[in-house]
Amino acid sequence: MDKPELRIFLAAPRGFCAGVDRAIKIVEMALDKWGAPVYVRHEIVHNKFVVDGLREKGAIFVEELDECPDDRPVIFSAHGVPKAVPNAAEARNLVFVDATCPLVSKVHIEAERHHKNGLQMVMIGHRGHPETIGTMGQLPEGEVLLVEDEKDVQSLKVRDPQNLAYVTQTTLSIDDTASVVAALQEKFPMIQGPHKEDICYATTNRQIAVKEIADKIDALLVVGAPNSSNSKRLVEVGKKAGCEYSQLVQRATEIDFRALEGIESLGITAGASAPEILINEVVESFKERYLVRLETVETAVENVNFKVPRVLRETV
Repeated sequence: MDKPELRIFLAAPRGFCAGVDRAIKIVEMALDKWGAPVYVRHEIVHNKFVVDGLREKGAIFVEELDECPDDRPVIFSAHGVPKAVPNAAEARNLVFVDATCPLVSKVHIEAERHHKNGLQMVMIGHRGHPETIGTMGQLPEGEVLLVEDEKDVQSLKVRDPQNLAYVTQTTLSIDDTASVVAALQEKFPMIQGPHKEDICYATTNRQIAVKEIADKIDALLVVGAPNSSNSKRLVEVGKKAGCEYSQLVQRATEIDFRALEGIESLGITAGASAPEILINEVVESFKERYLVRLETVETAVENVNFKVPRVLRETV
């Protein structure tokens, strides 16, 4: 039986960003330096395949610091942690390595700078996401107010409308965030914003690439984890850009081929914590069923690299 033809548009950039790459490297280098086990507070990045691979090498993932023994190193995830966490680690004399993405750390520094200048902070982010918890935890309780959408802005009560600044989670939708920022600026005309966009380059680039292919495709698959904020945003961006069938899949085994029957073109992208091996796996699963014509649509070239902490560079 002849295979139907299918054009696949591979969005680029896609997959791993520099912050994720650095965080995974930190765990691997820590295992090389100190041996197994090494403890990691929270998933190092939001991807089951990556986490399972590191677990096999000897990483133990926990949710809280009190689950870590005193005699083994602990690593803080790429999403960042509240200030109380490294403080508690120091109080216990734990060996710890902070794998917080430098672009998340930049937001932490911004929040602290505004706080020192007497400004109350508003954070645009998702409630309960580890990055939001980490950023809000840089300042004393009540100094960072969380808004998720324009509705939250309307009901927001602040200490002093004249002394206010905002920061954002780094993995948000560019368009949705712009509308929340506009609502904040309308309600609080004196509010100060970041010197440079808080939404990270990788999140922005992946969303732009999805918009570029959206009008060429009948369906979009985003390779990523259900707890990955930037992956879920790519699904939303695909739908808003006109590709109604936009779905998140962790692995090729999750693809609903029945729902895709009759399509002639497909877009594939991946969240910033999804490795290329999983994207290749998805492409191969389509090659088994279709005569695939593969085309890469590149909207930006990324060459960002972040150094790992000195404690690992000096001894490995």
